[in-house]
Amino acid sequence: MLDAVALLLCLGAGTIGGVFFAFSTFVMRALYDLLPHEGAAAMQRINVVVINPIFLGVFMGTAALGIVCAALAFLPWQAARSPLLLAAAFFYVVGTFFVTMACNVPMNKRLARLDPAAPEAAAYWPIYVREWSRWNHVRTAAALLAAACSGGALIDFGRTA
Repeated sequence: MLDAVALLLCLGAGTIGGVFFAFSTFVMRALYDLLPHEGAAAMQRINVVVINPIFLGVFMGTAALGIVCAALAFLPWQAARSPLLLAAAFFYVVGTFFVTMACNVPMNKRLARLDPAAPEAAAYWPIYVREWSRWNHVRTAAALLAAACSGGALIDFGRTA
């Protein structure tokens, strides 16, 4: 069972890390290169469309798997594997899920309340892109580290079948 949970955590964290990686490496730059009202309107639409069962299922399901993985890491403790499982859980739950909820989501909510054509939106847009991107880099790295750690926990460190 632990192998299945670690594999699913690896896949989920890698998938979410890939989505966030895209935003960190080119999506936010493309939006920022638009006129402020166009970029803000596009990001507002992205923030609506992302709330769907597939994305939320993987995003939140991976957080749940991280918690399960952390608990299972102790049953029994394995010197080579358990620290990797705990690290994977920490990176995803804290570095990806918590950062999203505490940092990126509040900025998304603030942006959603603005009329993209209003001067307030134009003034907020560069701040939003800078701060949102900064936190997105954190959650991207955390998700990819979670994938690497959970994948590493699947390596056979001399375990017998």
